[in-house]
Amino acid sequence: MTGAPPFTNSPIVARYVDRTPGSAALHARAERVLPAGVTHDSRLMQPHQLAVTHAKGARKWDVDGNEYVDYVGGHGALMLGHAHPDVMAAVAEQLARGTHYGANHELEVIWAELVVEMVPSAEMVRFTSSGTEATLMALRLARAATGRPLILRFKGHFHGWHDHMAFGFQDHFDGTASTGVLPELASNVVLVDPDEPDELLAALETHGHRLAAAILEPTGASYGQVPMPASTVTLLREETAKRGIVLIFDEVVTGFRVARGGAQEALGIRPDLTTLAKILAGGLPGGAVAGRRDLLELLDPKAARGRGVEKVNHQGTYNANPVSAAAGIATLELLRDGSAIAKAHDYAATLRRRLNEVVKAAGVNWLVYGQHTGWHVFVNPEGLDLTAAAAAPETLGYRRIKAAKGHPAIEQLRLAMRRHGVDIAPWPGGPASAAHDESDLERTVQAFASSLEDLKAERVVDAHA
Repeated sequence: MTGAPPFTNSPIVARYVDRTPGSAALHARAERVLPAGVTHDSRLMQPHQLAVTHAKGARKWDVDGNEYVDYVGGHGALMLGHAHPDVMAAVAEQLARGTHYGANHELEVIWAELVVEMVPSAEMVRFTSSGTEATLMALRLARAATGRPLILRFKGHFHGWHDHMAFGFQDHFDGTASTGVLPELASNVVLVDPDEPDELLAALETHGHRLAAAILEPTGASYGQVPMPASTVTLLREETAKRGIVLIFDEVVTGFRVARGGAQEALGIRPDLTTLAKILAGGLPGGAVAGRRDLLELLDPKAARGRGVEKVNHQGTYNANPVSAAAGIATLELLRDGSAIAKAHDYAATLRRRLNEVVKAAGVNWLVYGQHTGWHVFVNPEGLDLTAAAAAPETLGYRRIKAAKGHPAIEQLRLAMRRHGVDIAPWPGGPASAAHDESDLERTVQAFASSLEDLKAERVVDAHA
């Protein structure tokens, strides 16, 4: 790969700008009132982000009237695609009844009952407003239950943006605090290499008596972009159980996507706590902590008093908001038989195969890989022989995969794909949904082929065939 600064004299960029003047204008307005003109770091993109007006199924449309096959999927929240009629009907019905009661309601009970039914480890549930809040609550419960201070995490795994998690997933892999985070807090986090089981065992041996919890994305960082071998997850379960460490599966992305009961169902491994969001609330704000009754009961003043301990405090204005609950119930009821999940899995497997055929035909030394509903494009900045990685992507390792993030080919690929009518996630890649169909597949394959030709023409990538 040769690669040049991606936004200098680039026909790909010029064509994108010509195609999206309305998005450019809105971005200019946004920059005056929003930092960087965005409200989520992953939406930041040069020369400007898309401004979307509406979405339906697997498609969305921008302010300039351009149509896209969508693989951002509400940051993974939309397993059923955009504006599923059953979900929209449930939301409309609830909106007519009110948006916030400041009181308990039946929907939160039904919602929790569905989670307990579907998620193997869930004995009780506490709702939050987001996945970030869910992981924060899970850590608090673990520390309260164990009386220990430390948290074990894997480098590259993302668990939200709160202070315990704001370093070590895309930078600060040495464990130092990122900007705005107290060094004293960062010092209570033990970061380990996900590719080194021996390092994990050493950390558990050294710090186990002070570890309250170990938390991980059970399929690997960024929904398996950095794959996590099942053997490592099994090892972690065995070792944490021995040492009385609370094992937390962050299933904010994988919950109700990998399987109806999440990655824990597919792996056959039961964590102590599970954090959920995204699909849980059907595309509306909502999260949850689910898991062992004895841990969740630390939120119950009567149960805590009976055990002679102080209860864990937890507020949240929008916890189990009735509109989110209505959307979540409708979504989970549609997913509980597994057929929609299986459909998305089949689509993603076909898409990965077809895109690798495009890579081979284009003579580009890249790899498309993934599991379940996910697909990821490795742009191979080092020019590696990818034979082994094609069979076992985990051989790439988190350092190589994370280091590729800033390569010019990624942003150029995303811009070129948009020009050809497909919007992909910044990994690059995306989650498939049950709404994607054959026409979406063919459009995506053609857009990918055309985009590779665009990148080759600009010598962002070189052909080797």
